[in-house]
This record gives sequence, structure tokens and C-alpha cells, in this order.
Amino acid sequence: MSYTRPGWDEYFIGIAKAVSGRATCLRRRYGAVITKDRVIVSTGYNGAPRGMEDCLEAGKCTRQELQIPHGERYELCHSVHAEANAIIGASQQELEGATIYISGVDSGPNAECLSEPCMMCKRMILNARLAMVVYSDGNGGVCSVNPADWLNKRV
Repeated sequence: MSYTRPGWDEYFIGIAKAVSGRATCLRRRYGAVITKDRVIVSTGYNGAPRGMEDCLEAGKCTRQELQIPHGERYELCHSVHAEANAIIGASQQELEGATIYISGVDSGPNAECLSEPCMMCKRMILNARLAMVVYSDGNGGVCSVNPADWLNKRV
């Protein structure tokens, strides 16, 4: 019997994809996993704040009703992003120098989608002092980015 063991990035992206299954967004489901020294310190998925009715419960999405394209007008969304929820769930010591893995799944055909963090999440990742961001490229692979590189682009 032949068995190929997944690499660390593939392993943690797979876990992030599993975490995305808890998301409450009708459009896309995202999951995030923060690791330090290859140990999971926090996870998060996109969904309404605690105590607020989420889109699954309401049966509607405000941004979808207003026909707002993906990636625009996040201030109208009721959800907290997966990256933010994962960051909120970890201590400052756990975050500094850690890696965040992000995976997103389209609500339509259950296809993996490009999971690059939005501008708001990039700023949170920088403030949390995460050392590496690994996200799904939408084609079964991953992209790895040092968040410090975003500083040169004025995220």
C-alpha cells in the first residue's frame, strides 16, 4: 500500500477548509487556522457576531439582495471574517511570529476559491504580527506570503 503524507501547508489548508464548513455565510464559506511551531493555536470561520442572527438563520444575505459583487462593500455584511475570528481567539504571544492558513469555498459548486485576505484582514494580520500567510489559490494549490511584503504596497 502506497501512502503519501501531506506537507504541512497542505495539512493545515485542509483543516482550514474543514473549519470553513462551520461558516454561516450564504455566498462563501471561509476557514482560518493559526499555527505556531506547527501547533494549532486558534481557528475561525466567517459568521455573524455571537448572539446576532446569522444569514443561514435569516435565510437571506443583505449584500446578495443588493447585488453587491464579491469583495466589495464589506461594511454591509453582517459577518466577521474567518481571519478576524481566528485572531480574536488567540493571545498576542501566540500570534506573534505565527502562520495563518486560509481556505475558502464557493457556495455554488462547492469549489475551492482564491482565498487571499481582503484589505481589512491584511491590516489585522499585520497588527497581529503574524509571520506568514498561506492561502488557497483556488486551483488546489497554495500561495505563501510574508505579510511584511504588504507594507511596501501600502495595503
